[in-house]
Amino acid sequence: MKWKKLTVGPVQENTYIIYNTNNEAIVIDPGSESKKIIQAIESLKVKPLAILLTHAHFDHIGAVDDVRDKYQIPLYIHKKESDWLSNTKKNGSNHFGQSITAKAASHLLSDQDNTLKIGSFSFEILSTPGHSPGSISFYLKGASAVFSGDALFAGSIGRTDLFGGNQDILLKSIHEKLMNLPEETIVLSGHGPETTIGMEMDSNPFLGGF
Repeated sequence: MKWKKLTVGPVQENTYIIYNTNNEAIVIDPGSESKKIIQAIESLKVKPLAILLTHAHFDHIGAVDDVRDKYQIPLYIHKKESDWLSNTKKNGSNHFGQSITAKAASHLLSDQDNTLKIGSFSFEILSTPGHSPGSISFYLKGASAVFSGDALFAGSIGRTDLFGGNQDILLKSIHEKLMNLPEETIVLSGHGPETTIGMEMDSNPFLGGF
């Protein structure tokens, strides 16, 4: 299992292309610059099977429709944010003077969904709300990696001042879901560099209370 990180858009969002030896791929959070994302997919010579969204903020959904239409693949999102794709107030783009939307998702996930299998990929779904109500993290146990969206960053945590954000809930999510992963787990965030669970346990100033 490998992944390629593409940093896109004005707020430097991280889009991930996960791929395997079967040349299958999953695209996580195609946030902007769809041509750059499609070019990377073509360069890797992989076949995308689906798009997964950790949450529906504007900087994570801007390239969804272009990538989905190009490869005719399904889109997965937590049902709590299904209407955020078309609501510029909820997805935050209106707050920044923009109007960024995407068409409806074909698959809605819930808090009761613990696993997601697509092709030969098998993800554990971790409900990690707080940054937004429907934020989820995708854990690939075999690769010792978790795609945490904007819940947890290297040395920081997600902002909670946008629509539906709640810092107490976010800290609880991080403590109960992410900090329980093995310390060697690589954390692949929605912004910034990668880190590990162990490194954040030791040095993240926002998690000192845990």
